[in-house]
Amino acid sequence: MNLAENLERSAYYFPDHLAIIHENRKFLYLELNREANRVATALIKLGIQNGDHVVLCAPNSYEWLAFYFGVLKAGAVAVTLPSTLTKSELAHLLDDARPRVLFTVDEKLDGLGDRRDRPYMDKVISAGGDISYPKLIEIGSASFKALDLYRKNTAAILYTGGTTGTPKGVMLTHENIKSSVHNVCHFERSNEEDRALCFLPPNHIFAQIHIMNAMIHAGGSIVIQPSFDLERVMEAIKRYGVTKFYGVPTIYYRLLQIDGLKERLGSVNYCFSAAASMPGEIVREWKSRTQVNIYESYGMTETATMVTYNHHIRHVVGSVGTPVNIVEVQIRDPQGNVLGPKEEGEICICGPNVMKGYLNNPDETKAVFWGDWLRSGDIGVFDEDGYLYIIDRIKDMIITGGENVYPREIEEVLYKRPEVGECSVIGLSDKEYGERVTACIVLKQKGQQLDPVELKSFLKVHLASFKVPKDFILLDELPKGSTGKILKRELKKQIMQQLKKTI
Repeated sequence: MNLAENLERSAYYFPDHLAIIHENRKFLYLELNREANRVATALIKLGIQNGDHVVLCAPNSYEWLAFYFGVLKAGAVAVTLPSTLTKSELAHLLDDARPRVLFTVDEKLDGLGDRRDRPYMDKVISAGGDISYPKLIEIGSASFKALDLYRKNTAAILYTGGTTGTPKGVMLTHENIKSSVHNVCHFERSNEEDRALCFLPPNHIFAQIHIMNAMIHAGGSIVIQPSFDLERVMEAIKRYGVTKFYGVPTIYYRLLQIDGLKERLGSVNYCFSAAASMPGEIVREWKSRTQVNIYESYGMTETATMVTYNHHIRHVVGSVGTPVNIVEVQIRDPQGNVLGPKEEGEICICGPNVMKGYLNNPDETKAVFWGDWLRSGDIGVFDEDGYLYIIDRIKDMIITGGENVYPREIEEVLYKRPEVGECSVIGLSDKEYGERVTACIVLKQKGQQLDPVELKSFLKVHLASFKVPKDFILLDELPKGSTGKILKRELKKQIMQQLKKTI
């Protein structure tokens, strides 16, 4: 088994079909497969062997994707890092992954320091490195077949947990990713006629597996952009006839500010959101204005994306759907006992999509498993129809005056207010309550006013009094990661610094 067989299969059935559009360049499946072959054979000539680590630390591009599949074809492990890493962050992750080869851009070369400090790294592939990408593919052969590997061999390593602590390398096998990609294509009804827009970072599970790998498996086309730019996104939708749109909640919020949204979406007939919980009010407003649902699934890096899906047949706003094929989901209490419908507990997952473990971290690996069941760290609940609802992250839970408060419940109510554009609820240290429930809000329109007294009265109608925020802090924007996910840890740090300055 080899994940790159998906590319070979699409190149066989659809050789003349458009695979990638990047910066007005167009590449057919036959071309993409041959370029991946050149990468694979060149890497083998450079001494890369089965199981060796190869790091990709570069922005979203056609070359990134061709190199990624070349690494897989050669039997090596694709370790995918954010191109936005600082010098110290890059050094730390390189020393953890210990790659034989690094594929990067010249902007990152200064961050490598003295190469003698990294004897494990043989080659840097970059214009200013040991060998440029064009030179690399010149020494490769266009004819090659992906090596047949054991299904539990590691295919890719993606780092996670950087916003809540030290990043951990999630080891995903060929079986993990192949099973998940199949589920994505099945539930999203993807085929060779689809065109998907991808502006999210390729090191992230959403872009790499849910969009890129799934589209390659389906034989569809991927329109690649380096990042989210509103005008470029809308122009690409119109120019290339994009049918599938993938974003995160903050992007859908921004799109809702556009006049004539339905007409500008044009050919888009499927919308999907991931990376963070989607507020129900945004889903309802989107459906009202575009007549298209925003579909969601539940997943995490450790599960190679999709665990549940919400749902072509019976879409339920506020839910993340029902478990996908061959994946089991249970709700358990802190002792590991399985709970029933309408009982809140930790979401636990078992299936062929669940990671083999964390790189170089057996203690963390052991801590997140109950036998074969992965502990997600998320609190959820099933309804009587088997639909899963995410309550919140266990780590995000606020304990105030001895009561447990889940920020997402409060955020959902705040989004019902017309003046609230974006919001995030955090707990700040408090001598009396332990933690003080605090709402950070970005107003929908500049110049609007927020009446805290009126807002508290509104919240008390919908929430128990201990859940109602004690303070409301207005911000111009909320700190976000590369995927648009709100970084609560950074937000809390930012607010604490502001409060110290006022004391």
